[in-house]
Amino acid sequence: MKAYEYIISKQIQWAYRNDIVLIGDKGNWGRKAYTQNLNHNLFEPFMLEIRNSFTQADGGELTGNPCKMQAVHSSSALGVNIFHYWKREKRIPLIAAACGFCSKNNTSSQDIIFEVKFPISEKFQHNPNIDVVIKNSPESRFKVFAIECKFSEAYYSKTHSGISPKYIELDKVWDDMPNLLKLAKEIAPNDNKYFYLNPAQLVKHILGLKEIFGKNKFRLLYLWYDTIGPESVEHHKEIDEFTKITKEDGIHFHSISYQDLIIKLAKNCRRLHRGYIDYITGRYL
Repeated sequence: MKAYEYIISKQIQWAYRNDIVLIGDKGNWGRKAYTQNLNHNLFEPFMLEIRNSFTQADGGELTGNPCKMQAVHSSSALGVNIFHYWKREKRIPLIAAACGFCSKNNTSSQDIIFEVKFPISEKFQHNPNIDVVIKNSPESRFKVFAIECKFSEAYYSKTHSGISPKYIELDKVWDDMPNLLKLAKEIAPNDNKYFYLNPAQLVKHILGLKEIFGKNKFRLLYLWYDTIGPESVEHHKEIDEFTKITKEDGIHFHSISYQDLIIKLAKNCRRLHRGYIDYITGRYL
């Protein structure tokens, strides 16, 4: 079974086990992989602040009937199901440590924000949305921990949009990132090198974060859903290659699978957060 089909089938079975009625992307038409109600796809209802973040973002996650986030294989829904809880509980240092950003004794992480834009240059009208950002205290070494989240879409298509040559033409921004610049040139304007990872998106996130905070004041995480079989093997290889490139340029980048993150949370947090842990383990492991 292909990875994309595996993920959707697994999520559909989760819905059936929990008596959640599914509909097609056009109501009675299309594959039944959307919940009738957005809340049926979430561990807990949105905080108003979080809903507003998605409403104002460019992805249109909450528009339409059903909306994109009602898909059981929605990457946005998965990100919300993992991070929203810790924001509401005001236990942000705990999830930051579980993601590998800092030690378990970290106390500097203060807030979680969804769909954040960091402008790269005034030359661009639009800037990419970073899925999740953990804001740290002003005195922290790293001002933000940024997270790019991937679920089924990493396996949906073996073609990614490359990076526009306009990014390569930016002045000075590449001066201390020669290896990332080399990669950007290889995937401009089309990416025929990577089939599961989307390096153009990650490079643009790095450019935006670097422009706002400086090269050494942020950390970026690639949080992705692992599968089994050859597609997983290739995805791992592409992540490792991109990680090596960022390391050579001194960028603080790392990756972790959702499964590894959930297992870590389950091991350390089940006693005090049983309802949340039971939900994420039962649905995503």
